[in-house]
Amino acid sequence: MNALEARNVTKQYATHKALDSVSITIPEKTIYGLLGPNGAGKTTLIRIINQIISSEEGTIEIFGEPLQEKHVGIIGYLPEERGLYKKMKVGDQLMYLAQLKGLSRKEALARIKVWLEKFEIKDWWNKKVEDLSKGMAQKVQFISTVMHEPRLIILDEPFSGFDPVNAQLITEKILELKENGSTIIFSTHRMETVESLCDHIALINKSKKILEGPKKQVKAQYKSNTFIVEHKGPFTLPNRYELVGQNVIEDELISTTIKAQDGIKGNEVIRDLIDLTEVHTFQEKLPTMADIFISLVKGEGDEALKKHLLEV
Repeated sequence: MNALEARNVTKQYATHKALDSVSITIPEKTIYGLLGPNGAGKTTLIRIINQIISSEEGTIEIFGEPLQEKHVGIIGYLPEERGLYKKMKVGDQLMYLAQLKGLSRKEALARIKVWLEKFEIKDWWNKKVEDLSKGMAQKVQFISTVMHEPRLIILDEPFSGFDPVNAQLITEKILELKENGSTIIFSTHRMETVESLCDHIALINKSKKILEGPKKQVKAQYKSNTFIVEHKGPFTLPNRYELVGQNVIEDELISTTIKAQDGIKGNEVIRDLIDLTEVHTFQEKLPTMADIFISLVKGEGDEALKKHLLEV
C-alpha cells in the first residue's frame, strides 16, 4: 500500500500558480525526500496534505482513503516555521499538544517521559519555552510532532538550528520511527541528508514536478559511465575508453578518470585495466543528489548534467 498518492494537485494564488498539476506517490514505511528550491511549491503541497489550505484541482489519498478531516490524527507535522507557546512550560506544552492529538492524560504523560528520556532532557519539564535556545526548542517541537505515533510524519527542514551532535541524534530518531512503521516525508535543502536518509525523492521546480523515483534509480539514471582508478604504472587506453583526467597522488600512485562507451559495465572495465596496470582501487563515479538538484533546477538537462559530472 502507498502511504500517500497525490494526483494532479493544483493551487492558484491570484496570478501565481503555486502547484501545477503535481502528482507524487509515496510508498508506505519509506523516507521520501520532497526537494526543490525556495518558492517551488513544496510547502504549499505540505499544507494541502495537512488540510491547512485546499487545492483547486486534484485528489490526495492517505493509506488508500480520500484525504479527510480524521486523517489529522495520524499525521505528525513539523513545520519550518516553529510554533511553540513561548510562555508555557515544556511539560505543559507537550501535554496540551498530545491531548489535542487524542491521547489521554495518562497515555500522554507516559509517552512524554519516554521521549524526554530519549533526548536526555528530563529536567526540562518546568522550563519555559522562551528560556530555551533555538536547538532546545526544536527538540521539544520534534517530540510534539511524533509522540502520538503518527503513521505519516512530515518534517519541513527538521535540522534547522541543530549542531552536528544533535542533528545526528535527530537522524537516529527518524530512522527508528521508520523502523517502527512510520512513513516520513522529508523536505530539506540539505542534500547530504537526502543522500544518507531518503529512499525515494521528488523534485519540484517552478510549481511542477520534474523528477520522482527511488533514490538509487534516479542516481543510476544520471550516471555518465565514468570510473576512477588508482594504479601504479602508466598504460594506454583501448579505443573504447576516453581519458578524462589524471594526476599523481604520491610516489608512483596515479589517479586516472576514464569514460567508457555506453553499455560497458564496471566488471569489463576492471578486467581490461588489470591487464594494463597494477590496480589499487576502482570505483564508478556516480552523481550526488546535489549534482542532480543543481543541474535540473538550473534547467541544464540530462546531457549537461553528465558533462558536468565528467568535469568535477
